[in-house]
Amino acid sequence: MTKKFRHLGSGGTKYEYKVNSELLETFANPQPDREYKVTFTTQEVTSLCPITGQPDFYSITITYIPGRHCLESKSLKLYLFSFRQSGMFAEAMANLILDDLVKVCSPRWMQVESVMNPRGGIGLTVQVEYSGEDVE
Repeated sequence: MTKKFRHLGSGGTKYEYKVNSELLETFANPQPDREYKVTFTTQEVTSLCPITGQPDFYSITITYIPGRHCLESKSLKLYLFSFRQSGMFAEAMANLILDDLVKVCSPRWMQVESVMNPRGGIGLTVQVEYSGEDVE
């Protein structure tokens, strides 16, 4: 089953430094007739402020109800790491993550929450949601 994955178990992980949705991989949902939630969390996402170039640090939580496919976790990690050198606002990043993940796995429902570490005394949280209307 793992032979189809390009990243998982490869032993030669390559980290990208520009946002690359082609890193994302999926596998068949083992329970496609059951509605259940999957949640991924990480505190290791960084990007650059598009104005100052300073690094922004994020905690990202992705919760979804799978459709026919589930997200493979190592490919998700590599995708999220690919934001490291990108310059974008938190709102743009959260929406891009949601759009890319919906495109690759066609969930029944998905939410992406991005919490930026405070800078200058102000924190920022962005929540974006997909409700599955466009799923075939």
